[in-house]
Amino acid sequence: GITVETLDLSEVFGRVEKLDSEAAEVKAKLQAIDGYISTKGIPADALMKMAKLGAVIDGWMGERNLQASAIQCWTSMEEYFGVVPCTVMSMMSNGLMPSACETDIAGTVAMMALAYASGKPSAIVDWNNNYGEDPDKAVIFHCSNLPKDIFVDKASDIIPADDIPVMDYQEIIAGTVGRDNTYGTVVGRVKGDPFTYLRVSTDDLNGKVIAYVGEGTVTNDPLKTFGGYGVVHVPRLQKLLTYICENGYEHHVAMNLAKVAAPVHEALTKYLGWATYHHGVQD
Repeated sequence: GITVETLDLSEVFGRVEKLDSEAAEVKAKLQAIDGYISTKGIPADALMKMAKLGAVIDGWMGERNLQASAIQCWTSMEEYFGVVPCTVMSMMSNGLMPSACETDIAGTVAMMALAYASGKPSAIVDWNNNYGEDPDKAVIFHCSNLPKDIFVDKASDIIPADDIPVMDYQEIIAGTVGRDNTYGTVVGRVKGDPFTYLRVSTDDLNGKVIAYVGEGTVTNDPLKTFGGYGVVHVPRLQKLLTYICENGYEHHVAMNLAKVAAPVHEALTKYLGWATYHHGVQD
């Protein structure tokens, strides 16, 4: 089964406070962050906070042999600690230790399922809004903590240079807590590739785990926004969105740049007994 361990943010902040900036694990994490993503323009004190946060989380998860995490990423983190945890979470997800936003434990489970099936990093995103007038296209978005390997990695005739991932600040909540308290997002565009989406949730009234899964394509359609973003094409998307709404699913969905819907559906239904809708197959 699934075992859940909890660690209160106050304990995290307390452990960070006790960490010396010259500690080996802090220096190693700081170096890892610098090698992971461009940190140009990010204040040194914010990077140090991220390094200490990452060292504390890594240590705690290692002690308990945990494979994934779901983190309360706003707004206590920013108000009382002074950074967003997105880069730390992105690095874990990129290393196949999925980390979901907003303490979305069910989302973490979906990220893990996709990562196990594909051997590639998973991300968690919002079904955000429509794209133009195409009923089968949508914008996916998060602030973001998307893993680096899911982003475009070089500019081209159709990919502008500002789509390449960098570290930045969290534009959504900066107006509330101040820009200086929101450094640490990983922003950029998701690369154009086939992908599988999966949402795991709980039917609390009936005490069951439920899910939906399907496949689509991340496109290179023009899009100018912030955070981690992309345009997706999903056949019969309106039917899928209707299913999501009618069955009370959350706006979060896990995604993975691989076509693994069939084996994931088989695993969830045949071996775990979870009621799972396979979009495009069970129509």
